Amino acid sequence: MPTSNLPRPRALRTLTDSSNLSVTLNRPRALNALSSALFVELNDALKEFENDENIGAVVLTGSEKAFAAGADIKEMKDLTFSQAYNTNFISSWSSTIPLIRKPIIAAVNGHALGGGCELALMTDIIYCSTTATFGQPEIKLGIIPGAGGSQRLTRIIGKSRTMDLILTGKNFSGPEAEKWGVAAKCFESPKECVDGAVDTAAKIAGLSRVAVRAAKEVVNKSQEVGLRDGLEYEGKVFHSLFGSRDQKIGMNAFVKKEKPEWIHE
Repeated sequence: MPTSNLPRPRALRTLTDSSNLSVTLNRPRALNALSSALFVELNDALKEFENDENIGAVVLTGSEKAFAAGADIKEMKDLTFSQAYNTNFISSWSSTIPLIRKPIIAAVNGHALGGGCELALMTDIIYCSTTATFGQPEIKLGIIPGAGGSQRLTRIIGKSRTMDLILTGKNFSGPEAEKWGVAAKCFESPKECVDGAVDTAAKIAGLSRVAVRAAKEVVNKSQEVGLRDGLEYEGKVFHSLFGSRDQKIGMNAFVKKEKPEWIHE
């Protein structure tokens, strides 16, 4: 049978566990190199997750060798300026994740380079292991980061350190990612990293979905506006939560020393 007639292997594996969704990048031969086809699958999965009332958080991971080793260079090496510009090439890579209102946790092991590093930076929390290697090596290919790397890294680690990384294309380790604030925590092994991410997702999923969405919203707003506007926005969202039923449930349970039974309203 001609290979053209065979179904294309899925670039993702998904697993639902109680109120969590685990999404694993699944292009092992390409070290999970990112492609437009992979992002079509990923974006569709995240949109479905966003609309699933039973899912409270998602864990995004790859293999022990590679979270995602970068973009699929074969897909882009022959592009011209007009093709890249007119099609807004790779815009779809960052079109969905920033709009997802539920928390996304990246569990990063092995290589997270170029687009792989940018993908991790789009998520809400990054956990990594000591095996993780982050970097934006695009300069070595005659280009620059194109899916947010220069902007998100600068906000996290500062201009000078980001310049040092992007202008040289050198990598940084999992322990450095934790030290610099790129990752929330660095684990000793890949298994501990993934398990830690799943445990955190379970904790988040067990809280009020209304409050979790609001918390994610105000933290993200801090990356977009100045302090004065951010404080004003936080205050408005804080006040609005007193109109939720979960606020009454949570505070009454606290006073009675009981476990709250959230209804997510």
